[in-house]
Amino acid sequence: MSRPGAARKLWRGGHCVIAPDKFKGSLTAPQVAAHLAAGLRQVRPDIPVLTMPVADGGDGTVDAVVESGFSRFQTTVTGPLGDRVVASFAIRDHTAVVELAEASGLRRLQGRPDATVALTASSLGTGELIKAAVERGAGRVVLGLGGSACTDGGVGMLTALGVRFLDEHGHPLAPGGGSLRRLARIDTSAMIRVPVTVACDVDNPLLGVRGAANVYARQKGAETADVDELERGLAHFASIVRRDLPVDVVDRPGAGAAGGVGYAALAFLGAQVRPGIELILEQLGFAEQVEGARLVITGEGSLDRQTLHGKAPVGVARAAAAAGAPVIAVAGQRALTDEQLRRAHIEQAYTLTDIEPDPEVCMAKAGPLLEALARDIAENWLGDKAIGNEAGAHA
Repeated sequence: MSRPGAARKLWRGGHCVIAPDKFKGSLTAPQVAAHLAAGLRQVRPDIPVLTMPVADGGDGTVDAVVESGFSRFQTTVTGPLGDRVVASFAIRDHTAVVELAEASGLRRLQGRPDATVALTASSLGTGELIKAAVERGAGRVVLGLGGSACTDGGVGMLTALGVRFLDEHGHPLAPGGGSLRRLARIDTSAMIRVPVTVACDVDNPLLGVRGAANVYARQKGAETADVDELERGLAHFASIVRRDLPVDVVDRPGAGAAGGVGYAALAFLGAQVRPGIELILEQLGFAEQVEGARLVITGEGSLDRQTLHGKAPVGVARAAAAAGAPVIAVAGQRALTDEQLRRAHIEQAYTLTDIEPDPEVCMAKAGPLLEALARDIAENWLGDKAIGNEAGAHA
């Protein structure tokens, strides 16, 4: 099954690191890592294998850090439409990892988003998760942004942290971005203050053609008129923030992340914004774990142009390359050339469609197919074929 590629380098001694992201709609990152490890061990049971599932701040971030030693905590919080949902966060050494998608994500919606959802969905549950983590002893929060259902500027999150957003009559605003134009006053006197670092893979500002409403609201159910209303609401919200705090961070990269939750974290919590995969790898101690590795395997469901813009596989490959370890990728499918992969420090890619051309079968049988890919990887990179290729390269 293997395709011809550049000569493989034989790494004598050392371990293999398996650090994939999820295969969206099919397998979680820990499941992907487990199947790859099983396939490698079938061929090379003598080689130590370290699984380190990763994420870029979106869906699966909590799962990834729990697999690497964080403790998981569950609590009941408010979902994006006001229903009660059970959500998780993770803590290690007084650092909490909170994933917005756990409480306020699109996956929490019942059915297809519509205009009502777009205007009323709230980030309240994310703030409740942060508050719960602080009550558990967290002194610092890593907030993963991605997959959000809301475009509320983070007002819901901040409400859970004690900020009051009042209309001209002194009444609290209704949930969702559709009510932001009625904001008259902000009261931060009771706000819970905790150091926050935002993990996200987008650099959008809050407003404008690249802003939270114009770029992302449609995938949350908004029609054109709703997008305009949300944009006006976010602009009004920012004007009141400038007056009452006063802070102006609307143009900061990442302010538009997660429907403006990035803006709320920047303006009210003084957050730093960092690339999601970079920050998660730091929390996982990836740089230390990859030292001396003979091979690193990363991947995600689809290797495409989005992969090249801050997604997990490229982040893993850069970190591994800095440690001198070769990197290969696995995916359901790919739309990148060999040259694009090499520029991203990925020496070769293996895809499920290499061995099963039907995408639906790939989705349904992703686990066994990944094990088959891993067996081929072990034979070509860790077995006799690797030695032969190495000898041929020096002939």
